[in-house]
Amino acid sequence: MITNISLTTVFVKDIEESKRFYVDVLGFAEGDDVDLGDYRWCTVQHPSQPELHVHLAVPGPPFSPEMVSAMERSLDEGGMNSVGVHVDDCRATVADLKAKGVQFIQEPEERPYGVEALMRDNSGNWMVLVEPREFDPRQMEADAAAASAGS
Repeated sequence: MITNISLTTVFVKDIEESKRFYVDVLGFAEGDDVDLGDYRWCTVQHPSQPELHVHLAVPGPPFSPEMVSAMERSLDEGGMNSVGVHVDDCRATVADLKAKGVQFIQEPEERPYGVEALMRDNSGNWMVLVEPREFDPRQMEADAAAASAGS
């Protein structure tokens, strides 16, 4: 039986630079960092979720050269997604991260499920920041259907 999610991978351009970004800018903690010769296993973890490792990896084998090239292009174009994180105050977090030089592609906006902003990590991946609030998914769906019918 699956008990929890323990690992997710974020593809990056440079492992060391990304590790510093996630630790020094975003406040993650260092996880594993093992040099296996032709491969580096490097993870970071959020202090509130030490059981969830974010694996920072440069695109490479076992992906085909064509796939690696496509992934690298996506990173260069800012088209790769990474992780979503909860924040206690989205607007204050955005202000803090902007002061640290983080690029935002969507300012904080009110959503039915909370306040949401989109940023880029130092490899161009976009990350979603959400200040969550209680919501009813059924009501959200009904509101969307009503808006669609009215247009």
